[in-house]
Amino acid sequence: MLRGKGWGISFFDEMTGHADAGQAGEVRSPYRDYHDWFANEDAARIQRKTQQAEAFFRTTGITFNVYGQDEADERLIPFDVVPRIISAGEWRRLSRGIEQRVRALNAFLHDIYHRQEILRAGRVPTELIARNEAFLPMMMGMDPPGGVYTHISGIDIVRTGADEFYVLEDNARTPSGVSYMLENRETMLQMFPELFARISVREVSDYPLNLLKSLSACAPPLCAGTPTVAVLTPGIHNSAYFEHSFLADQMGAELVEGHDLRVVAGRVQMRTTQGYRPIDVLYRRVDDDFLDPLNFRPDSLLGVPGIWDVYRAGGITIANAPGTGIADDKALYSYMPDIIEFYTGEKALLPNVPTWRCSDVEHLKEVLDRLPELVVKEVHGSGGYGMLVGPTASKKEIAAFRGKLEANPANYIAQPTLSLSTGPIFTRAGLAPRHVDLRPFVLMSPQGIIITPGGLMRVAMTRGSLVVNSSQGGGTKDTWVLED
Repeated sequence: MLRGKGWGISFFDEMTGHADAGQAGEVRSPYRDYHDWFANEDAARIQRKTQQAEAFFRTTGITFNVYGQDEADERLIPFDVVPRIISAGEWRRLSRGIEQRVRALNAFLHDIYHRQEILRAGRVPTELIARNEAFLPMMMGMDPPGGVYTHISGIDIVRTGADEFYVLEDNARTPSGVSYMLENRETMLQMFPELFARISVREVSDYPLNLLKSLSACAPPLCAGTPTVAVLTPGIHNSAYFEHSFLADQMGAELVEGHDLRVVAGRVQMRTTQGYRPIDVLYRRVDDDFLDPLNFRPDSLLGVPGIWDVYRAGGITIANAPGTGIADDKALYSYMPDIIEFYTGEKALLPNVPTWRCSDVEHLKEVLDRLPELVVKEVHGSGGYGMLVGPTASKKEIAAFRGKLEANPANYIAQPTLSLSTGPIFTRAGLAPRHVDLRPFVLMSPQGIIITPGGLMRVAMTRGSLVVNSSQGGGTKDTWVLED
């Protein structure tokens, strides 16, 4: 169900299935047990649990940094205690589509940095790659250890109807949010243990162990013995620093910054109390440009001088592989159905959202004509920054965005305003519908693909808002994938 007008329309509700969210009626089967439990609960008790959950988040330090807001460097992400519930059958369908997509993305990256057959076949325009700032010519002809580029992916999925799921974005660079998935579940287990005895929900707690195993399986040729894995963070001022430290702790891996590392005897080594020790796999949470001041940005202090040469020589695995960012370029996204078919020989199991590429003159004209009803995004944007949600934007905001589009059209894509499904959140007035999306996390190694059941569930805490990003005021909730 795609709508051009955006507002004044009906939405599919995850709990009731009703197009008119909030309408009383039959509860969908995945929610029945939860609904029965909720109906017999005291609202005051759930309110107390909500406050306890917030205190838990604050005590644990589950925060994120907001750029450009001096008054609040660190913010507590809003947490809702009502889970989104996905049936086993729905999850199987999603998993098949996600796995197909990630395999195609990895095959695309290998091809684009080798023979470029998809360009020769005319399925993707050459200029889209050649002029793309995420394309890394230095990766041409290189084979990452194990042939894996997309070690960790996050695929954003939205729902518009009972059987209508769409991939909104592919996050193949450094997808974040998995720590919230894990902490949301931990919080729910502490607040409502009786629910997990009543309802069979699939576990997510093995993600850190699976991440460690998956990264270790991609050890470089020069690794001897058990691989040493480390997480490279830009530091405490990065918006996702909590996640970096959390994942390192949960994996039992080292958390390092650039100044902790140096190249010694052809290996990237970290400083320890017993001297320097080689690192085999580096889960980097810094962008390509900041990896190595000798080969990329010379003014960067975040990376490791000389790491690129070690990588080329097979002395270290970098996850995700450098140059992977081109796979989550939003202009390239519009070609994903072709990319999937080219590398798998199958039609995409999960459809794309129809997308206008503003670099195309005809597309740009249509976008400018329909700006108040569309969502416009920067090609390399993330976190909800640099986007226009036409139906909720003021005339002044639309005029400003029109100017940006006309000045640099290739920097933008546009999509119709989707009638995103709603899920209930707990408010002082009871349950109330809010729009949601889902980011499942995918691990890839030579041993196979692991998709954690569930993912980061983002929810727009403001009534009517379609923006779910935490940096824009969105919250999170636990995602339950039911056992058969």
